[in-house]
Amino acid sequence: MGQSIWVYVLVLIALIIIISIAADSNRFVSRVYRIDSGRPDKPVSFIFISDLHNKQYGKNNCKLLNAIDEMKPDAILIGGDMISAHKGAGMEPALKVVKALAEKYPIYYGSGNHEQRLFLYPQRYGNMSERLENSLSEYGVIRLRNASEDYGDTGIRIASVETDRMYYKRRNTPVLTKEVMEGYLGVCDKDRFNILLAHNPEHFAAYREWGAQLVLSGHVHGGIIRLPFLGGVISPKVTFFPKYDGGRFDEDGAVMVLSRGLGSHTIPLRLWNPGELIKIELR
Repeated sequence: MGQSIWVYVLVLIALIIIISIAADSNRFVSRVYRIDSGRPDKPVSFIFISDLHNKQYGKNNCKLLNAIDEMKPDAILIGGDMISAHKGAGMEPALKVVKALAEKYPIYYGSGNHEQRLFLYPQRYGNMSERLENSLSEYGVIRLRNASEDYGDTGIRIASVETDRMYYKRRNTPVLTKEVMEGYLGVCDKDRFNILLAHNPEHFAAYREWGAQLVLSGHVHGGIIRLPFLGGVISPKVTFFPKYDGGRFDEDGAVMVLSRGLGSHTIPLRLWNPGELIKIELR
């Protein structure tokens, strides 16, 4: 009798996990982060999107687009990995989202490691990078690749860093430094409030030493599985319970908001870790 009870318990646990995976892999939550910037004179809000990986929430991503409209942002910031770097893969779901948003909002688009792969390895991915960049240009997107752009006359500057691939290595990752960051982006203008789109959160120390007051990152997908009190389980580097898994981190006067992403790729599941749409309010 005792063994039968344990069998029932295990079956129940398995069912709960399966149902949770099915639910969390196909839904997203919206979160708002309010940050004191000292600028501008009136509040500014951004939607931050990262790691969509061609995921669709409803036909033509209608659920995602409606949620963004309801949050009434001033502009859209994209942290990369909207697409997935798979040979011969389509990019239409991601491009349709960007096009629909570009018709309503200014968009600043930084690279993730997947966009970077398309550019670095054309022998593998063919003309995918060219198609992506041409589409973004056609939509009027402000494409930032180791570049920065003032956001109007608000005193806010939006930058995006695209580091060398070696800074994504799983083993023996070199330390990113302020000097290397300045090689990518130049010296930071401390007279502005600097928002940095930096896909990999691992190098937060270098980002804030460079001068970013607000860093927006992704890449980790919230750890894929999240456990109560322990957080995200695994990072893309196969590090268990990574320090930076998702949420807000305040260190040495800088803030990093780490998105848990909206999609998935290599491990196509999420458990107790739904997709995340982020609104940033600068006060």
